[in-house]
Amino acid sequence: MTSNMGLSERVIRSVLGVGLLGLYGALPVPWRYFTLLGLVLIATGISGFCPAWHLLRRRDAGSGGPAA
Repeated sequence: MTSNMGLSERVIRSVLGVGLLGLYGALPVPWRYFTLLGLVLIATGISGFCPAWHLLRRRDAGSGGPAA
């Protein structure tokens, strides 16, 4: 599994994930579970691999072009 995200995208995903998780206690029950998607953002930010970008053959880390 190679990295398919650049450093800036990884940082943005991680920050958005933490912010989304921070809303967990502030929202009512139906919307509270939506904030758990922040875990996915944090995981992809830390690992540098996004399965959605892999399926779309998008690659930002290094080459700047589509993956071969």
